Amino acid sequence: MLYAAWPHVSGDLASTRVDAAKFLDNLDGICGAESREIWVAKWTSIGDAHSSLADLNTGEGAFDKAAEPWLCALTAFEVARRLIGEGDPTGGDVAAKAEAAIQGFISLECKVERVQIACSDESELLAYYLPGGGSDLCAPAVICVSEADETAAALLARLLPVVTGRGISVLAVAHDDISSHRRCQSNILLSCCLDYLSVRPDADVTRIGIYGEGMSATLATDFAASDRRVAAAVCDGGLWNWTRTLASVGWMTRAADGVDEAVVSTRRSRLMRQLKCPVLVVAGGRGPASVSEAMKLQSDCAAARMDFEVVIPRISLTPVGEIENFVASDDRIFGWLERKLARPSAPPPLRAKKTGKPRRRP
Repeated sequence: MLYAAWPHVSGDLASTRVDAAKFLDNLDGICGAESREIWVAKWTSIGDAHSSLADLNTGEGAFDKAAEPWLCALTAFEVARRLIGEGDPTGGDVAAKAEAAIQGFISLECKVERVQIACSDESELLAYYLPGGGSDLCAPAVICVSEADETAAALLARLLPVVTGRGISVLAVAHDDISSHRRCQSNILLSCCLDYLSVRPDADVTRIGIYGEGMSATLATDFAASDRRVAAAVCDGGLWNWTRTLASVGWMTRAADGVDEAVVSTRRSRLMRQLKCPVLVVAGGRGPASVSEAMKLQSDCAAARMDFEVVIPRISLTPVGEIENFVASDDRIFGWLERKLARPSAPPPLRAKKTGKPRRRP
């Protein structure tokens, strides 16, 4: 049994994610062209071992002990997938193993649903829905849009380990199903997703967020600006549109001795003012927001007292390109969403004033 080959594999998700984060933080020194193949095999083997443990628990009827090993397997397979170079046939094998782990997780009682969302043009949008709690719990929800060329199932495989247990429902959709040459069409489709969540009894319509992965961050920005029901947005804060207008700003100000920073700041933050909810920007990596512009926007928003934060993923340079420490990034992103979508705490009850006999004047 594969599990016997990895005696330290216990199905503990917290330990698996800590190990994965430490490994990804040290890729610069350990991931050469040759060692990369070795590490792909090791992390694939770790995923296989967790999958075997989940199968064993399922076979023995211990369904409550099967979920966590499946999530550990998904984390391990995601690490392996990111180490694989483009065109490497190993990628198909790892993707198939991850898909099997998802199906194993879905097979457990009341976990993940494959849903069809009706749209106004009589078309249907396919998505995955993970409830955040029991049937009687009205939980916050997040619409998660994958990066370009990534399926909703692949996004779900990475997110399941980080969202499970947070009390947040997740609706995962594919970028290719949402993106369109017409900006309004993408907003309409995402509004359909929000409409779907708003009628679910287990989702709180007042606490629905949007998260765009990679280039989908621009879609998340446009949607949050167009639909005021969005309570929190992980997006690009309008920086992609800003980069496209930056050249125009430079052309208009080139006759002066230098660029008027006040003008630049105003134009940069103007895009952000369209968003009426808390915003988190993931800067650097494969996303559309550069670190330098994100930090400038953060400064502008702080001066304007806007609820705006920036996350800069930890990136390692390897023979297959930049590899992000997705474990650390996802923990920060969904930790932020958990805080921003939390139910407001009730104010403490007012204390009744003590009454007594009035004091006599001397």
